Amino acid sequence: MAGHFEATPGGGAAVALDEVEIAILRSLAVQLLELIGPGDEPAEGADPLAALFAEGPSEPPTDPALARLFPEAYGDEDSEVRAASAEFRRFTENDLRARKRDDALTVVRTLDALTITGNGGAVLELTGDECRNWLGALNDLRLTIGTRLEVSDEDEGEAESGGGSGPGSLYRLPDSDPRKPMVMAYLWLGALQETLVETLMP
Repeated sequence: MAGHFEATPGGGAAVALDEVEIAILRSLAVQLLELIGPGDEPAEGADPLAALFAEGPSEPPTDPALARLFPEAYGDEDSEVRAASAEFRRFTENDLRARKRDDALTVVRTLDALTITGNGGAVLELTGDECRNWLGALNDLRLTIGTRLEVSDEDEGEAESGGGSGPGSLYRLPDSDPRKPMVMAYLWLGALQETLVETLMP
């Protein structure tokens, strides 16, 4: 999967994708939406201010991947700090979930708008705002997949340096390992994210 983002005039970015890559990206974004869950739509005639100040959960998610997407604000085990984290979560998690849903929906919508050419691919062109949505979604996808794969900081270092000699290294899995496709997707998403960041740098 050699496609990488390149800057376009006006602050956007573009990348050539084949049909398989498009399908993988869309499937992952849909799965991310399912993981995050639907938003709470305000009832017809409801006070918009009440919806704006609606409280979210105070406890962290039990799913490890969701806990990574919605981490504790403060990591201390002190009871007062835990109370502060719970309070912070109550008033921020709903907005954070909405933003992550918007990012993933942007990925799905921009991919659905593509027209596949005769050679079985398409060029995805994003506006500046869409680039930021994509960056958020790519980051969330990598966090989610990394959590499922139990990627450690040491594994990340091996990926960046190309090193790592341990026989159990996540990045040296045999093709027969059932985790291999997800590891490849994880690395590919990281490459896409890196090149997209580069297009947005001044």
